[in-house]
Amino acid sequence: MAIAAKQSIGVWWNASSLRDPHARSASMSAPHASTMTSRDYLTALAITVVWGVNFVVIKIGVGEAPPLMLAALRFLVVIFPAIFFVKPPATSWRIVAGYGIFIAVLQFAFMFSAVSLGMPAGLTSLVVQSQMFFTMLAVWFAFGERPVFQQILGALVAFGGILVIASQRWGGAGLLPFLLVIGGAASWGAGNVIGKFAGRVDMLAFIVWSSLVAPLPLLGMSAVVEGRAAWAAVANGGWLLWGCVVYLAWLGTIFGYSLWARLLSRHSAAEVAPFSLLVPLSGMASARLAFGETASAVEWMGAGLVLAGLSWNVFGPRLMARALR
Repeated sequence: MAIAAKQSIGVWWNASSLRDPHARSASMSAPHASTMTSRDYLTALAITVVWGVNFVVIKIGVGEAPPLMLAALRFLVVIFPAIFFVKPPATSWRIVAGYGIFIAVLQFAFMFSAVSLGMPAGLTSLVVQSQMFFTMLAVWFAFGERPVFQQILGALVAFGGILVIASQRWGGAGLLPFLLVIGGAASWGAGNVIGKFAGRVDMLAFIVWSSLVAPLPLLGMSAVVEGRAAWAAVANGGWLLWGCVVYLAWLGTIFGYSLWARLLSRHSAAEVAPFSLLVPLSGMASARLAFGETASAVEWMGAGLVLAGLSWNVFGPRLMARALR
């Protein structure tokens, strides 16, 4: 995913680069005027499908191994063998380590645990997008980068959707998994702010080398929380467990980020980043197909508000700028 903070792309930095770390790869080069080809569109769609299906794979994976152990295995497989072929990013190791703690360790510890405790995979793919708003607030306080009115409006609409979804879970066991996903989103947002200090770096290298931080803390937490059962699951793990690990590590991480970075090196962020809005749609659709997951009418209404808020946050500033011309 390098950081777009120093790239002159106007309101797009506020609207999409803060929304998710995939978009931050745009800073690897300045935007080009070239248009996306049919092959580029198919590549972008393929990535969003892979990232959406990630949540289905997580749900299958936590059925084969405890969540903290599954997260540790994911990052071990990301590191080896990629670390032997990807050069370290040209930035401070403190930044790489901080990013790894928040993005690789805390985000996925929270999110995998939430799915393990019963949070639907499809709703997880949607609710975790609230990281955009944690990032916007954190960057505002850390760097004084105030969001524009359209982004605040989008944030309020999406936050309203999050509250609508949460209202269905206040009274039962579903509240803890929901709060864990919010914790994962907050960790993602904090990692984005740390990553903002990295400057212009090769984001694939940044992801691979920050993954080096993750296995030991995750294995330590697994030992405390999950005990020997975690290692027993690894020892007895079959093709389904290792298939999930390989998918999450190689397809979801290495394949996804390398192709995303390639698209952003050839086209402007404004052309590419909106495709990431399809990730929660892909996640919800694939969860419906794989598990028959359904949501209540109220949860669907909340999901619609979240998607509307996300979309307005991305497209609203440009639409308003056009209308005022």
